[in-house]
Amino acid sequence: MSNPSVSPSRMSPLELRATASLAAIFALRMLGLFMVMPVFSIYAKSVPGGDNATIVGLAIGIYGLTQSLLYIPYGWASDRLGRKPVIVAGLLVFALGSAIAALAPNMTWIVIGRAVQGAGAISSAITAFVADLTDERNRTKAMAMIGGSIGIAFGVAIIAAPIVFRLIGMSGLFAAIGVLAVLAIVVVLWVVPEAPTPPVHVRAPFGEVLRNPELLRLNLGVFVLHATQTALFVVLPHRLEEAGLPVAEHWHIYLPVMALSFVLMVPAIIAAEKHGRMKAVMLTGIAAVLIGQLCFAEIPSTLVAIGLALLVYFTGFNILEASQPSMVSKLSPGARKGAAMGVYNTTQALGLFAGGALGGLLARHNGGDAVFFGAAALAAVWLLVAAGMRSPARRR
Repeated sequence: MSNPSVSPSRMSPLELRATASLAAIFALRMLGLFMVMPVFSIYAKSVPGGDNATIVGLAIGIYGLTQSLLYIPYGWASDRLGRKPVIVAGLLVFALGSAIAALAPNMTWIVIGRAVQGAGAISSAITAFVADLTDERNRTKAMAMIGGSIGIAFGVAIIAAPIVFRLIGMSGLFAAIGVLAVLAIVVVLWVVPEAPTPPVHVRAPFGEVLRNPELLRLNLGVFVLHATQTALFVVLPHRLEEAGLPVAEHWHIYLPVMALSFVLMVPAIIAAEKHGRMKAVMLTGIAAVLIGQLCFAEIPSTLVAIGLALLVYFTGFNILEASQPSMVSKLSPGARKGAAMGVYNTTQALGLFAGGALGGLLARHNGGDAVFFGAAALAAVWLLVAAGMRSPARRR
């Protein structure tokens, strides 16, 4: 999208409306996912079958597996059928999965409900829609707004989840998540602007996308990024409890950490976009993820130490969450955005699943520190691979 009457350094009113509304959809959906993540490993103990760390990890991460199977079809379908119909369909599926989990009598049915939630795999269609509606030179800003909305959703979730659970229980928590999906449909239909041109009917060039070395690096990166995040929350809630912080008060740590990490993210994004330092900024973000995970394993289990480790980790996480999708959209020609974002989000979802499943296994058989060391090892591999990335050309 390009508007010659508007300076490329500023987002037009249409770009702002499109980005803000799509970010709200992302946030509403992610709020539903995040409301489960920070507390589920503790509250699952009250559900039949919830005393098994492996099953708990599976329940946290299973939606990533079903997402991984459907992101590419959703991206392909959005290229052919239009972004809005595909996004609405995915939100309806997500709401159905929430209803199944709300009515679940045991952990097995919660796992099934979470799997159906994951089948509403709309992230590729949303990010492609953002790319459709924004100028390339404003795309990192748009993706930063998406990332910011996810961070806000995370902050709201960690405050609201214990309160909602205490008031209406786990079934009510999942039901509330379904209501959020319905609200997101309202935003899609009546707030998000239409795309400037009809979708282009082309075959999704998966082979070309998969052979691109820069896209391959980004796909590996998003896999590791979300594997470390999901694995972290298999163990972290228990560490906070052991440090003397009841689960209802975990937001006392999470909220200030998230707020400060977003403040620290802003200058990094400005440096990446305006000063052509994308590679340096991304490598710094990966190093922060690596250092944060090592800190969790090595530091004493005090609230101050955990908070500092979280700040390092989430500063890197938020930088990468904003910059990587922008890089994917810039490396993908117009008609191929949906396909490229589908592949990218597929590897993201596989990371979510792997982090939950393997994190649960490691925690059960080797303890929490093994989870952190495993995540740090993944981040180290990513850092080595990313070091060879081509520095993007600055746009004038």
